[in-house]
Amino acid sequence: MSAMKTYMAKPADVEQKWLLVDATDKVVGRLASDIAVRLMGKHRPTYTPHVDTGDFVVVVNCEKVKFTGKKWEQKKYTWYTGYPRQRSISASDQLDRHPERVLREAVRRMLPKNKLAKQMLDKLKIYEGDQHPHQAQSPEKVELAV
Repeated sequence: MSAMKTYMAKPADVEQKWLLVDATDKVVGRLASDIAVRLMGKHRPTYTPHVDTGDFVVVVNCEKVKFTGKKWEQKKYTWYTGYPRQRSISASDQLDRHPERVLREAVRRMLPKNKLAKQMLDKLKIYEGDQHPHQAQSPEKVELAV
């Protein structure tokens, strides 16, 4: 009688694909959740928590995302500058100044809080407009957050 062995992926065994996502008229939270799952690799049967098994994700049209309710005015992004008090900015102002940060911050908060999260977040490429410099990788178009 032989014991069953649990499969553990090794970094050399993982084949990472490139995915292209159009963020036009997508809700930020639902889109970020789907992107985080793809970056972590949880959509694969070979998911291993301590190995980066996720795919590269290219997001275009990030300036066309939407929030539900009154989040454009009520949601605040805060950061500490080193001086007394925190700085904050509303979601609508953040979208006007740096539209890619709205989605990147939502995805970052959904990733695990460890050293692997930076590796996963580096595989996320977010661009304004429908042009991106990753045509050579021939990303596969995927519909997320339907």
